[in-house]
Amino acid sequence: MTAPQDEWEGILDPGEQVLWQGRPDPAITFRAANAVALVFGLFFAGFALFWMVMAAQAGGLFWVFGLIHFSVGLGIAFGGIFWEPWKRRHTWYTLTDRRAFIAQDLPFRGRTLKSYPTTDRTRLEFRDSTPGSIMFDHEMRRRKNGHYRVDIGFERIAEAGEVLRLMRQVQERQSA
Repeated sequence: MTAPQDEWEGILDPGEQVLWQGRPDPAITFRAANAVALVFGLFFAGFALFWMVMAAQAGGLFWVFGLIHFSVGLGIAFGGIFWEPWKRRHTWYTLTDRRAFIAQDLPFRGRTLKSYPTTDRTRLEFRDSTPGSIMFDHEMRRRKNGHYRVDIGFERIAEAGEVLRLMRQVQERQSA
């Protein structure tokens, strides 16, 4: 699958060719981490709701301050479940004969286009699931008490096997 060259004008190097373009599957997935966040968030929101009801019975508008905590609890409970699929709906992937591109259009971050060179030293990790994923890079992110690793790649793509084959061909051409 090739893209019209004018869409990539100024982005691709001279002679660079698009080999594949696709998008991740936006389906909602539920993992163990989501279950923990769901239980904690619902407990947090439930306590805030209880507090708001009790404060409302005392009269006045003091109960309104509980809305912040109630909203945060719902965000914790459901944010992890719905954020990743929403993020995938706003993500596009492109593989060329030299690089892998990941484009996103997210609120507060805006449009981003990141490229990752595909060389003979690029470690490819195929995650065989339905749909499959191919990881080809990582970055370290900071948290309060240290760092953690985030894998980067084409996540949840229907053509994972074919894209892996294309990436290996790019690597073979690089080493030749």
